[in-house]
Amino acid sequence: MGSKALSSQRGPGTEPEHGRPPLVDRWRESADRHLDPTKRSLLAMWISFGTTWGTVRLITHGIRGGWLPWGNISTGGRHLHHYNLGIATLAGVGLIAVRGDERAVGHPAIAAAYGAGTALITDEFALLLDLRDVYWAKQGRLSVDVSLGILSVLGTYLTARPFWHEIATVTRHHVGSAARRRLAPAP
Repeated sequence: MGSKALSSQRGPGTEPEHGRPPLVDRWRESADRHLDPTKRSLLAMWISFGTTWGTVRLITHGIRGGWLPWGNISTGGRHLHHYNLGIATLAGVGLIAVRGDERAVGHPAIAAAYGAGTALITDEFALLLDLRDVYWAKQGRLSVDVSLGILSVLGTYLTARPFWHEIATVTRHHVGSAARRRLAPAP
């Protein structure tokens, strides 16, 4: 979709400066060009995995460090680990897959739910492996954190490498032209 088509979709007073579409529109064009439905779903899954995993790490450190206003989730005096939420999420995704609803199969929202559920389970994998609460044991916790972080970033990147390259190029050109406009002498 060219900039003329994009500008015709905007309302009055929303014309881009210098005849170029805004950065977000250019990103959207790149996504349309490089991401077929399967890649969109895979990208949604990896982004969801990384975002969920990072958010869970932040929340658990905040609870443990006492700088968040809430505590662990408990029911009946028993701590509810977040892998349980992940299992429930994956069960829901599995139900949708087994049911075979054509509109849902391969949908980015379902892929995102799968990524989130997988992250919730993976974050507590040591607990599931040992069946003891070793979540905060120093042995291996840092290496698991670093490994999952790297896996998340690599998966997100490798799923749509040409897309990310174009996004970087588009963003670099956008930022560069904005900087040149600011530094140019006034007419």
